[in-house]
Parts: sequence; C-alpha cells; structure tokens
Amino acid sequence: MNPSLIVVTGATGQLGQTLSQLWAESPLPQYQLKVLSRSALDIGKAEMTDTVLSELKPSVVVNAAAYTQVDKAESDAAGAALVNAQGVGAIASWVAANQARLIHISTDFVFDGTSKTPYTVDQQTNPLGAYGVSKLAGEQQVQALASECSAIVRTSWLYSEHGNNFVKTMLRLMRERDQLSVVNDQIGSPSSTHGLADLIFAMIPCQNYQGIYHWTDGASISWFEFAQEIQDQALQEGLLSKAISISPIATSAYPTPARRPAYSALDRSRALAEFECPVEDWKTQLRLVIRQLAGKSAATL
Repeated sequence: MNPSLIVVTGATGQLGQTLSQLWAESPLPQYQLKVLSRSALDIGKAEMTDTVLSELKPSVVVNAAAYTQVDKAESDAAGAALVNAQGVGAIASWVAANQARLIHISTDFVFDGTSKTPYTVDQQTNPLGAYGVSKLAGEQQVQALASECSAIVRTSWLYSEHGNNFVKTMLRLMRERDQLSVVNDQIGSPSSTHGLADLIFAMIPCQNYQGIYHWTDGASISWFEFAQEIQDQALQEGLLSKAISISPIATSAYPTPARRPAYSALDRSRALAEFECPVEDWKTQLRLVIRQLAGKSAATL
C-alpha cells in the first residue's frame, strides 16, 4: 500500500473536479491525490477496479463516481445498479482486502421524504425510485464488505461551478426567459461541493471514521426558495442583468419519471461533532460558487 496516495473516482463529476481544484490548498501536504476518470477506472467493471486499485495501492479511496441520472434510472435500473451497487461493492471488497480505507458518497434519495425533521444517520431508509434503490444497495455493499474501514457520506442537492446542476440550470433559464416556475413543496438541503470537499479533507487523515455521516450546508428550504436566492446573488455579482418573475408551483405540476422525496433535509450533527472542518452557512457557500461562475464566460453556464 502507498500510505500517501489518495485515489478519487469520478474525475469529471462535480465533486471530483472540486477535489482536484482545491487539493493544492487543502491541509493535506503529506498526501498525493490521483483523480481517475471513467476511462481510467470504470467502477462498473469489477475486474478493472481490482486491477487499477491493485496497481496504485492507495491508502484511501474516495468514491465520487456514480450513476446520477435519477429519471433515466427508472428505465435503466440495471445500469444504475451496475455502477451504484455492484461497482461500489467491488471497491469495498478491494479496500477490505488491502488494508485501505473508503469514503463513499451517497444520497438523500435513500429516504422516502415522510419525515418532518432533518433525517439522522440512523433513520429508516425507504427509497422511492430506482436511483435511490441502487444507492442504498451500494451503501449495503459497503457495510457488508468493509464496515470497519469505511465511511458513507450522504449528501443532497449537490451543486458547484462544474458540470450540470440546479444552480447552473437556473442561471441559464433566468437569462433565457422572462418568468420561471419552480417547485415549492420539495424541501431539502443544498450542498456545495466546496463544503463537502472540506469535510473529505478533514476525514482523510483520520483512521477511526466508520458508518454513516450526513453532510449539507445546513438549510431546510424549497427549490423555489433556492432559486430566489440564486437570482438575488447572481444579480448582486453581475451574473444576471435583470430580475425575472419566479413563481412557486406544486410537484404535481411538474411531473417527472422518478418520484422525489417531499422532504429530504439531512441532520449533519454527527459529522460536525467528529471532524474539524470549515463550516459556512448555505448562502455563503452559494455566494462562493456564484462568484466562481461570475469569473467565467457566460458560455460555460
């Protein structure tokens, strides 16, 4: 094993790109980072996983690779399971057999949304759709195969200046349209990849993390409220030239193939208690991303 090597899967995803971007400024000078794209490590291929990890021999694997197309998963459950369940199992098996450690990223979609208060790490799971089922199966693989040397970090409403996400979609639509309707009866917690990266940086040197953690930026808001704040901050930073009308609508007015949990705020108290990392409120985290986007060409949004 190479004790100084950290491997991150999912190089082109939001979290993978953010970890690469922030690594040089992380409090981990004693470690080396290797972020692997799907072409370098397709976790849906168990033999490839074993071969690549055996060659690199990392001390920690951060699994940020996932099948994340929630609606497509409804018609491609096998594809979602291949990556999110079997693929995770292959990583967990290698980690357990090679005295390494695993930080696996999961989702709020393992819950059914019937809670009225933020979900704690030990609350009953009950996914509503194929994506959530596949992610829960991945968690179960980790717990069955590598429980003593792994952590599962559930996060929600993930966004960044990279890739495709709600923030960037809203900014594009706010430029293109004079009015917008956004769902107001789904409540959750936005999570910037910057905050999640800070947690992961805090976890990596630890050898005692185990079980399930939740991480978000601490809010319990609707998509409508999130969209309002995105517009307000984008106007302040000059990312938008004019305000448009944003109207609240019910989920029933915006049907999708996959059902979403009506409430999926996550309680992050365990992570806050066990790890020392920078903590910013959700509006501050959003402002960081908005400012990053303001420094880019509008064509990249």
